[in-house]
Amino acid sequence: MDSRIEPLPIGGTWKVTAEAFTDDRGDLHEPFHSAQFTAATGLKLVARQATCSTSHRSVLRGIRVSSATGPAKYVTCLQGAVLDVVVDLRVGSSTFGRWHAEPLDQDNRTALYIPPGVGHAFVALSETTTLLYLLSQPHHDVQEQAVNALDPDLAIAWPTDLTPRRSTKDSASPGALEARQAGILPSYTSCASSYRSAISHHG
Repeated sequence: MDSRIEPLPIGGTWKVTAEAFTDDRGDLHEPFHSAQFTAATGLKLVARQATCSTSHRSVLRGIRVSSATGPAKYVTCLQGAVLDVVVDLRVGSSTFGRWHAEPLDQDNRTALYIPPGVGHAFVALSETTTLLYLLSQPHHDVQEQAVNALDPDLAIAWPTDLTPRRSTKDSASPGALEARQAGILPSYTSCASSYRSAISHHG
């Protein structure tokens, strides 16, 4: 089964839509296919950790951003539905602060590849939502920073019919400009080095 793999407006991020085989018993699809992903993107993604998160309706998680040496993420929705958002938080990037939203749900079979330096957040749209994360290396808190998903400078267009439910950590996170001034966000240059490493390991 082939997947449609296409770049997103935030440089280095990719959208993967899996083809499904469906009959009267149900369906079968491949959320991740290494060879197809590498052929389309030039990147070699080796999953070294898989993580599932379950969220209830209106839960808003993020924004979380990996450092330049942190893991790339491959995210898909196994149950329910979310509005998933990626945000360029690489200092020095020409699109710093730009965001892009994609619906992920159990029916559209869409996944997002998110490189280090690009932030990730989502809000759950269904009563129960399960996301699967494939990480290019094991997760360590020291390799991740949080930025406020309700930062007015970012002005992410979250659904207006939901009242976001957030963790204390996410609610207290700094805005993007504050985080940049504090020096806690990765530089575009350092992130570009990690991308070149991922490409050089292709094959």
